[in-house]
Amino acid sequence: MGDGFQFLDILLLGAIAGFIALRLRAVLGQRTGHEQKRRRPPFADKDGKEVEAGDDNVVALPPRGDAAPPADPAQEAALAPLRAADPNFDAAEFLGGAKAAYEMVVTAFAAGDKEALRPLLSREVFADFAGAIDERAKRNETVETTFVGLRGATIIESQVNNRIGEVTVKFESELISVTKDAQSHVISGHANSVEQVTDIWTFARDTKSRDPNWTLIATSAPN
Repeated sequence: MGDGFQFLDILLLGAIAGFIALRLRAVLGQRTGHEQKRRRPPFADKDGKEVEAGDDNVVALPPRGDAAPPADPAQEAALAPLRAADPNFDAAEFLGGAKAAYEMVVTAFAAGDKEALRPLLSREVFADFAGAIDERAKRNETVETTFVGLRGATIIESQVNNRIGEVTVKFESELISVTKDAQSHVISGHANSVEQVTDIWTFARDTKSRDPNWTLIATSAPN
């Protein structure tokens, strides 16, 4: 996320990272160098079964309110390709899950927690993140990250390829991140400085599957 997922020299850094790419090296410690690529690895349908919210590989979505907020014309235009294939797509529900996934991926990447990352990422993105974590470990570097909060999450694009729906979201977050070397000397970041980070993440799922899960398949920094 670094100049971009600085959740990676890389994204995934500070990518994948650039959900999971994505300006993660200045921010999360390292970039992978693949953040501008749009990846479409094989998308696994987890047996086509409905998955309970408590399962490890599902990001719990917030409950719907009694009244839906007014539709955003720009967002609706961005979602037109997806809605043509999946008329029941719920943007508010999706964004609730995407926000939760974003925080989980960013914090897990910083902590080097591969097992927490694995269920949320496509195989290719996971390989990038895991590689970045391993390289960081070889240099005996550690990352201390505090997720201050999300300032915004906006759907900016959607598309459907061979029934695989993709939704791209722009996340604007605030993080405090410090990377230290083997002697605990700070080599990047500042413990008392809040950094504003913008990441572009793309999630995918099979629109014909009963599986509700979305997987992070690509991360990048804004142009």
